[in-house]
Formats: sequence, structure tokens, C-alpha cells
Amino acid sequence: MATTSFDHPLLPNVHNDEEYPNSAHQVSNDSWFQVGVVLSTGINSAFALGYAGLIMVPLGWVGGVVGLILSSAISLYASTLMAKLHEYGGRRHIRYRDLAGFMYGQTAYSLVWVSQFANLFLINTGFVILGGQALKAFYVLFRDDHQMKLPHFIAVAGFACVLFAIAIPHLSALRIWLGFSTFFSLVYICIVIALSLKDGLEAPPRDYSIPGTKNTKIWATIGAAANLVFAYNTGMLPELQATVREPVVNNMIKALNFQFTLGVIPMHAVTYIGYWAYGSSASSYLLNNVSGPIWLKGMANVAAFLQAIIALHIFASPTYEFLDTKYGVKGSALACKNLAFRIIVRGGYIAITAFLSALLPFLGDFMNLTGAISTFPLTFILPNHMYIVAKRRKLSFLKKSWHWLNIIFFSCIAVAAFVAALRFITVDSKTYHVFADL
Repeated sequence: MATTSFDHPLLPNVHNDEEYPNSAHQVSNDSWFQVGVVLSTGINSAFALGYAGLIMVPLGWVGGVVGLILSSAISLYASTLMAKLHEYGGRRHIRYRDLAGFMYGQTAYSLVWVSQFANLFLINTGFVILGGQALKAFYVLFRDDHQMKLPHFIAVAGFACVLFAIAIPHLSALRIWLGFSTFFSLVYICIVIALSLKDGLEAPPRDYSIPGTKNTKIWATIGAAANLVFAYNTGMLPELQATVREPVVNNMIKALNFQFTLGVIPMHAVTYIGYWAYGSSASSYLLNNVSGPIWLKGMANVAAFLQAIIALHIFASPTYEFLDTKYGVKGSALACKNLAFRIIVRGGYIAITAFLSALLPFLGDFMNLTGAISTFPLTFILPNHMYIVAKRRKLSFLKKSWHWLNIIFFSCIAVAAFVAALRFITVDSKTYHVFADL
């Protein structure tokens, strides 16, 4: 229950008089606008270039548009519930697992810890694959000799991510890099929109029918539902809220409103225009569909690669914070000891991520799996139940029923999406060999 004591060796101040637990990273340092930009960076990452193929193609115009809009509204609602619990019990909970442990006990702390880091690891795997795909797409524009394969480009992307992880010690230190990230996002999104409009106006009528047999359509629809959740949510909202200045709840809600209004416009635009231009032939990476000047497509691919590096750092930051705090990293980020620690620990983490990315480079399948096993529980199921626990004496029967309906519904969707993701991975594993050059 919420009033029980919960102690953990990594969190020595959870139930003393400190305002929040110990952390090696900066807390309460950023404006709501900076956090809003961080949230929007996730939505408008180069993953957005795949939603025309991964969401619109299996759902069609009606299902895709309605699904994206509904998912946006539901995600904002669930994220707002989580933001309001940040100061539950009279203290700040700067990590998702801290809040779960405070409300439910150590078992919940451990389960959320495992679920969240699995979620973030799979997301980071996707970003490394995405960076590798962008580099490969750039390479084949100029040399289509098949000398360099996708695993080679994934290795290069992983190395670039290691360098960035060493240079940027914590999330708040991104600052100017968030401006670069926004610029890179606008570059590839604007280029894809412009070239897609050109292609769409010049092309004959497109086929917008949902491809596949009745059986494959069902599985594809379930997978697309997981991608709808993946598109908007991070699974690390308390960690992002930890960086925002006081008043933390009001400022986080401002950041969320920014994310789900102005922040989602580029992603929606490139998704709808891409599907309009290419119909059911839209791919999971729209830069593979568009036609136009090589230099322009090359610029878009480079921008996608660079933005993936920055976005991965955001989603890896809770892992870095955990490791830095556990091993007592203190002092200047440029101290030799701290630099060596980042090189070894962060380099090792990303090396493992890059290896698995090259081993099974099925980007769409990883997005499905991530949405199923962790994004659904962390984004929809737990926030609703936590809100019931926190407000149980103040909620009417109707409101409690509403939250329980959300819990049951999204639990069923998560199970179905998990089965669908495993099916897709199994099918693709039979179709493609390990270290495939997709």
C-alpha cells in the first residue's frame, strides 16, 4: 500500500526527509519547454518515417487516421495521470520504479525496473537499426555495389552512439543538441513530405486496400495497434519529469500539452502524406519510397542518422542514470575517472545493443514487441491502477469503473500484441538469416 515503507540499497533516501532519492544526474533543472522538446523528439524521430507503412497500410485510411488521433488523446490522458502522481505521498518520485515501489512494495519495484529497462533496451535497439538503415540508404545512393551490408552500417551507427554517450553525461546536458535534433527532424520530414507530394501528384491512382489474407490482416491489425502506442509514448515519463523545474506537476502538464499539440504535427503530416503518395506500397522507411535529387535524399538520410543518435541518448538516459548512481559517479564529467567509466560502461551497453540489432534487424517487429511487452503496461495499465490506488477514497464508483475498464482493455490488447509480435519475429527469422542485409 502507499503508506508502507520501502527501502532499496540504491535508493537510500526514499523514505527519509529528503525531497527525492539520490541521483548522480541533475534533477529539477530544466524548463517545461525543454522537456516538451525532449518528448517531441521521441515522437518525431526517424521512426515517424515508418508509420505510413507500419500503421496506415495495415489499418487503411479510416482505421489509421482514427487510430492515430485516438491513440494521441488516450496517451495524453494516461501521461497526465502519471504526471499527477509524481509528488504522491509528499515527495518526488524521479524514477518510474521508485513510484511503483512506494505504492506497491519491493516486488513491484523490481518488476517495473525489469519491464522499463527491457522497454528502453528494445527502443534503443530500434534506434541503432534505424541509424544503420539510414546510413545504408545514403550509401546505396552513390555506390550500390553491395560491398557494405546493413550489419556494417549498424556497427558504424553503434560506434557513433558510443561517442555521443561519452560526450553527453546526462539528459539535462543535451540542451543545444535538442535544437540540432529538432533541426534534423524537420530536415528529413520536410524533404520526405515534399518528395512524397511530388510523387503523389505525378503517380497514377494508388491502391489503398489493406493487403494480405483475412488471417494475416488480423495479425497485422494487432501489430499496428502496438505501433500506435509506440508512436507516442516513452515508458520513462517520471524520469523526464524529474528534470523539470518546480512546480513539477503543472510544468510537466505544460510539456505534455506541447508534445500532443504542436509536437505531433510533423509526425501526423509525414504519415498521412506518405500513405497518400504510395498507398499500400508505403515502406517502413519512406526514404526508400521517395524519388528525387540524390543530394536531397542523401541529406535526409544523414539527418535521420544524426537524429537517431540523439534520440537513442534520451531513451538510454535512465539506464545511464542507474549505472552512474549505483557506482557513485561524482564530480566533473570531464574527470579521467568519469570519462573512463562512460567509455567502458556505456560503450559496453551500446555494443551489446548494436550486436543484437545487427543479429536481428527486423525494425517493425521490434516496434511491435516493445509496444506489447512494456509500453502498454507502463503507459496505460499501471498509470490507471496507480491512480485508483492513490485516489481510491476520492473516486466515485463510475470513475473507478472507467479506470478498471482501461486496465482490462489494454491488458487484453497487450497480450494480443505480444503474440502477434512473436509471430512476426518467428516468420521473419525463417525468411531472413541472422545478420541479414535488409
